[in-house]
Amino acid sequence: MKKRSSFTSKLGFVLAASGSAVGLGNIWRFPYLAAKYGGGTFLLIYLILAVTFGFTLMTAEIALGRKTGLSAIGAFKSLDRRFGFVGVLASAVPIIIFPYYSVIGGWVIKYFAVFVTGGVKDAAGDTYFTDFISGTFEPIGWFFVFMAFTAVIVLCGVEKGIEKVSKIMMPILVVLTIIIAVYGLTLDGAMEGVAYYLKPHMSDVSAVTILSAMGQLFYSMSLAMGIMITYGSYMKKDTNLESSVRQIEIFDTGIAFLAGLMIIPAVFAFSGGDRSALNAGPGLMFMTLPKVFNSMKLGGIIGTIFFVLVFFAALSSAISLMETIVSIFRDKFGWSRKGASIFVTVLSLALGIPASLGFGPLSFISWMNLSVLDIMDFISNSVLMPIVAFFTCIFIGFIIRPKTLADEVKATDGTFKAEGMYTVVIKWVAPIFLVLILASSIASGLGFITI
Repeated sequence: MKKRSSFTSKLGFVLAASGSAVGLGNIWRFPYLAAKYGGGTFLLIYLILAVTFGFTLMTAEIALGRKTGLSAIGAFKSLDRRFGFVGVLASAVPIIIFPYYSVIGGWVIKYFAVFVTGGVKDAAGDTYFTDFISGTFEPIGWFFVFMAFTAVIVLCGVEKGIEKVSKIMMPILVVLTIIIAVYGLTLDGAMEGVAYYLKPHMSDVSAVTILSAMGQLFYSMSLAMGIMITYGSYMKKDTNLESSVRQIEIFDTGIAFLAGLMIIPAVFAFSGGDRSALNAGPGLMFMTLPKVFNSMKLGGIIGTIFFVLVFFAALSSAISLMETIVSIFRDKFGWSRKGASIFVTVLSLALGIPASLGFGPLSFISWMNLSVLDIMDFISNSVLMPIVAFFTCIFIGFIIRPKTLADEVKATDGTFKAEGMYTVVIKWVAPIFLVLILASSIASGLGFITI
């Protein structure tokens, strides 16, 4: 094996890791959950959990990667062979997610193409989205285009590909988000949405709200899928790990906050204060928002900027997903980056095609009324990710002990300001919450409860 690649600077690492964390979950899932669970109440709970629970898990994963210099499978196995299975489960998550995530990425490119060519009125049609995804060749074609963007960047490597692109995309993403958020605030009726989004109501606090905010951390911070372990393995020893994690948190949470500020007031203004207009999932991004843009004076321009923003967010996360899978195969089999990238591309295309066709020709394949794409999402996000996070906490808290990775955090300058909190959360708080998240996620997926 050749010398392992690394990020050239702390800025490069922070932007790349932030790019991984900032994805579709920030743009549509966070605003939807915030609207559903009390606006400011959900926002406050999420912020508290992000700086405690999220900080601890992200620090642990990055430290594990940097200490071992390996991706997920090798990292766990190198410290205790009995826990090699955790690395296998963690590696399965991006392998499942990347193909269907790229299918959705293709939908984003399609909508950008429609808006940039002046098709905002068409995109706002009631059946436009469902007609598109139920097709055969067009959705697959856009899926291939998105996959090609991702594969080329990963093929260029850590320094020349991932780091270089992240330094360009992430600042642009922030600027575009601010532009749309500011414009949305000028709409008639938007201030009602702002007040709802920012003002906490303690009466809205519930176990379901807390669990929903906790679950969002996984989507929003790229936890329990091997990504941060892989990126940590590319992190130089002289880069301050603790401050890097804080900066990633600020970047990721800031984008999620701005996404809420960008979407909730605009939808409130469009719907006359009807919260149900903030539908979950693709319905919000591909059905409700095009109607919102169509109702604006500058809707075509704002919609085009929005889908450029969403494309950057989707691409940055897809890059981290693919890079994690490539790193796994390189570490396991000693393959070259080129060989591993080609293999992962072919594998992901093969898995993504059924996910794309699941809304059309393969719509007869379903489980619990879930499409192929939804089944893949349920297995990876609702089942595997909480399991991986739980066993990661047990592994660090009781097998190798928290001090092992705390020492890795302190390797740069001898300090770890949040070591006390990290130890308590990783050993006691996180495992309890993760069991509850797993139980609630499965119960929700099976239709027993609604989250």
